[in-house]
Amino acid sequence: HYTSQYATQFTPSPDGKWMAFTELFNAYITPMVTAGTALDLSAGNRAIPLARVTKDAGTYLHWSADSKKLLWTLGEKYYNREIKNTFTFVEGAPQILPEPDTVGIAMGLRLKTDAPSGLVALKGARIITMKGEQVIEEGTILLENNKIKAIGKVDEVPIPADIKVVDVTGKTIMPGIIDVHAHLRTSPDGISPQQDWSYLANLSFGVTTSHDPSSNTEMVFSQAEMLKAGRMVGPRLYSTGSILYGADGDFKVTVNSLDDALSHLRRLKAVGAFSVKSYNQPRRDQRQQILEAARQLKMEVVPEGGSTFYHNMSMIADGHTGIEHSIPISPAYKDVMNFWNNTKVAYTPTLIVAYGGQWGENYWYDRTNVWENERLLNFTPRAIIDSRARRRTTSEYGDYGHIEVAKTTKQIADGGTKVNLGAHGQIQGLGAHWELWMMVQGGMSPLQAIKAATLNGAEYLGMGKELGSLEVGKLADLVIMEDNPLDDIRNSEKIKYVVINGRIYDSLTMNETISREKLRPKLWFEMDKGVAFSLPYKSAETWTFTVPNCD
Repeated sequence: HYTSQYATQFTPSPDGKWMAFTELFNAYITPMVTAGTALDLSAGNRAIPLARVTKDAGTYLHWSADSKKLLWTLGEKYYNREIKNTFTFVEGAPQILPEPDTVGIAMGLRLKTDAPSGLVALKGARIITMKGEQVIEEGTILLENNKIKAIGKVDEVPIPADIKVVDVTGKTIMPGIIDVHAHLRTSPDGISPQQDWSYLANLSFGVTTSHDPSSNTEMVFSQAEMLKAGRMVGPRLYSTGSILYGADGDFKVTVNSLDDALSHLRRLKAVGAFSVKSYNQPRRDQRQQILEAARQLKMEVVPEGGSTFYHNMSMIADGHTGIEHSIPISPAYKDVMNFWNNTKVAYTPTLIVAYGGQWGENYWYDRTNVWENERLLNFTPRAIIDSRARRRTTSEYGDYGHIEVAKTTKQIADGGTKVNLGAHGQIQGLGAHWELWMMVQGGMSPLQAIKAATLNGAEYLGMGKELGSLEVGKLADLVIMEDNPLDDIRNSEKIKYVVINGRIYDSLTMNETISREKLRPKLWFEMDKGVAFSLPYKSAETWTFTVPNCD
């Protein structure tokens, strides 16, 4: 039998003569050994014949029926390697073995992007456009298909006859929230559900775009495509895929040259990533090699801040897209401000898990009855909420370190650095509002905080021309609230409707309405309140229910 420290997939050939495996993202083949002591399967094992068959990476290994060919995928490409082209001792092998295939075969699967058709008018609401500081006190937004066709004061936007008109008088509309640091726990068990409660929870709270800077590569990009095609309901989903991990583990990423960095970025770009997360690469030259690879491949690099101030400053100097997580000092002085504000490096402080003191998340468990939030409980298993919120601890206001971090965040923002909203997946959906409210705790005006949650995030992700503000031609992602968050930022949570790509959902039920009437199927924890369910274990929060324990 075999042992391995880093292998993540073992695939024996049907005839039992070969073993294929993946180690640190690449695929290898070795002759099957069935006798003797256990053998270590690793790329560095020189005791057995072993060949690497991939250039950058390979997933979903499988064999041809005759065991003469190994096949795998990477993104939309399908690759193969014949055994005779892998080992010189195999009958029919050429004198010089070919290099790994880098071209592959395009699968050619094309699906239509989901979008509604027709016109809908939202009439009478206050509209926070995020076009500068423009607020239209009594306005109309005309949606056509999945885009904004017209926007303006009620008497300035003609409404065509015979279209659906929604009276939103007294309500407030703002762009959909963009969470640029959203950990959605995307199907860690490897099974895509028909609907995911974390997606519904986020969308019900007005999060219309999520960027997950650490996720299961295969699951997150496949589900992002399902969301785009309308096979699932949720926010627009983007991700870095798996992190470029600088420590040890079966997903570590070794970068000792520009070629190493290019290889890792190519494999992630192949599956749909436009950003990568440089995560605790120990040396500055390694981080710089990742940055140069990203420049060549036109990708973003969002690094783990890591609570290491000097790393953070060098990350800014080297030109990362932004700093993820709070810098671990407060206050920051003029030298830091002048340095940072004179770059284009953005800042996602994730106050909900702010360094240097108690997390912001704990403040809201302390000061609010989270377990009574109806919208949250509609889309989150109660066991998750109760375990975190009911038996709460309390602290004095000044003991919560996130408030000082939020004050420093405002200083940095006032100097011209773009601050984004990132809720870190601590509590799906509601956490984005906590992050918004904590920015105001630090001294931002509600409008400044909303800009961080919308337009800044869109521009951070390179989507400012399509998202982040309510303007003609932009995608129809918006939140319709009962009350005005400019008067009280806590009103951001009082949501009536959420619009994603032109489709309108009732926030409390997530039933589609107005654009079309469509009931949401039940989530697994809604199906039978009397049946014993398996509770989520660690990060496996998408599990389906199991047979009750009948002991």
